[in-house]
Amino acid sequence: MKNINHLLAELEQQRLEKQTRRHFLMDCVSKVGGLALAPLLFSCGLGSSKEKVNGLSLSERDLNPLAPLPSPFLPKSKSIIYLHMAGAPSQLELFDYKPELVKYNNKPCPESLLEGRKFAFIRGVPNLMGPQANFSQHGESGAWVSDFLPHFSKVADEVAFLKAVHTDQFNHGPAQLFMQTGSPRLGRPSLGSWVTYGLGTENQNLPGFVVLTSGGKTPDAGKSVWGSGFLPSVYQGVQCRSKGDPVLYLEDPKGISRDLKKSIISSINQVNSEEFDHYGDPEILARINQYEMAYRMQIEVPEVMNINDEPDYIHSLYGTEPGKESFANNCLLARKLVEKGVRFVQLYDWGWDSHGTDKANAIDLGFRNKCKEIDRPMSALLLDLKQRGLLENTLVIWGGEFGRTPMQENREGKTMGFKGRDHHVDAFSMWMAGGGIKKGASHGLTDDFGFSGIEGRVSVHDIHATILHLMGFDHETFTHEFQGRPFRLTDVEGEIIKEILA
Repeated sequence: MKNINHLLAELEQQRLEKQTRRHFLMDCVSKVGGLALAPLLFSCGLGSSKEKVNGLSLSERDLNPLAPLPSPFLPKSKSIIYLHMAGAPSQLELFDYKPELVKYNNKPCPESLLEGRKFAFIRGVPNLMGPQANFSQHGESGAWVSDFLPHFSKVADEVAFLKAVHTDQFNHGPAQLFMQTGSPRLGRPSLGSWVTYGLGTENQNLPGFVVLTSGGKTPDAGKSVWGSGFLPSVYQGVQCRSKGDPVLYLEDPKGISRDLKKSIISSINQVNSEEFDHYGDPEILARINQYEMAYRMQIEVPEVMNINDEPDYIHSLYGTEPGKESFANNCLLARKLVEKGVRFVQLYDWGWDSHGTDKANAIDLGFRNKCKEIDRPMSALLLDLKQRGLLENTLVIWGGEFGRTPMQENREGKTMGFKGRDHHVDAFSMWMAGGGIKKGASHGLTDDFGFSGIEGRVSVHDIHATILHLMGFDHETFTHEFQGRPFRLTDVEGEIIKEILA
């Protein structure tokens, strides 16, 4: 009762304050400032709507920002599962077979490869290092896959490889930002945010953009890699957990019934609506939608994030262990989420930074163990999506933020205790599968040492342009007005990689 009286007293104080001369003068000043800022606000995307609310034009989309929208042209896919291996896996131990590198194993690196180059840790003249895995060709496509991925080799015909991807960022944080937002600097929306901003989501009881992490840590760039940047915050990724409650505070406290919770949220949103009428800030609308989404999620999330009821053959297929945080569990959850209509599911698996500073990140020891963790589940994901008829309209993407050098790392010019490879920006491998992707395709070629791309080089912007194309967007016209300028995911670059399209 004491708390209620305190709240009523605060409410009365606010009412009285609004009747003072001081409040009148302050309100006048803010309104004049609002008139001056109006052109800027409209340049941030508030002026393209129809319905008038407090003088601002707002569409149905503003009032329900996750409502599903048709893409500008016919899409090949309607949802995305992106598997990002944070730390950058070595392409030379997985997909880019270089027999010539075997011959020059432990020989000094040619100076022509080092001249004018900058590396994260390599100094002086390092030795070349041959692949630490055995390669063989698989499937009708004859794809080269190492014995580090025995399960994946059986589904190699389902994917299209990109063998000559390049970037311009050799540190993890900026490179992860670049791969996920199109910029190495903070403040840009992530790929998942762009997709949900453009298309909304089919299931209004779940977020349109869900993030799942494994490996014990989040990416070096932090949660900015799934942030919404200058887009409304409702489009940022919602991180769920594969261990414990999928979302914190999912269950109501004891004594709080569902009806009482609904009443509380209605009251909060009534206050927010009044604030929006007063200030016209579209972020208040996002806040209202997020409260309502949280209420609806309490019903749907526990069911969709529960893998305990999956049949035994599915657990065997993925190698899942209910109750634990793992990449395998997250792959199964990704399938369940897209099956329920979630637009974009992002998986981050940490622990791929194979410098060779210790056993855990040695390229022939810890790296091999990381491959065992992902091999079965990512292969199972493709098979499971295919058997359910979901792969034909789900785009699956796999890759890291850059590649690894064909030279053995000699940190600060010293011989390392374990075998490792340094960061490498000139050439690395990625793959895509699913809707709109040509099965068994391979695009791009690197030199004999796997150092640089010599054919079919593609950039991060090219990859983004291709992803947006498969989702039904022209990457050059899919923009958002911010601070007087139209921004796009691909900035002023990007070409569609037509060679991997079905």
